[in-house]
Amino acid sequence: MEDYNKITITDEEGKSMEMNILFTFDVNENNYVICYLDGKEDEIYPFRYDEEGNLEVVEDEEELSMIDEVVAAFDEDDEDE
Repeated sequence: MEDYNKITITDEEGKSMEMNILFTFDVNENNYVICYLDGKEDEIYPFRYDEEGNLEVVEDEEELSMIDEVVAAFDEDDEDE
């Protein structure tokens, strides 16, 4: 059985890491996935992805600021439950 809440990411050095998917969201026709490593839920990794599932690290400061706002709203909603 596949675990649909995990994703394997290979860095530019060829090292693979299995990450947990916290959530995905779309803004302005861009798709994003927020991931974290096991045991490190407070350290998130945001990626932009295309229709084929190709990931791109988000580095733009404005885009990262928007992602921080979305994550903060997600955390708020999660605490309310």
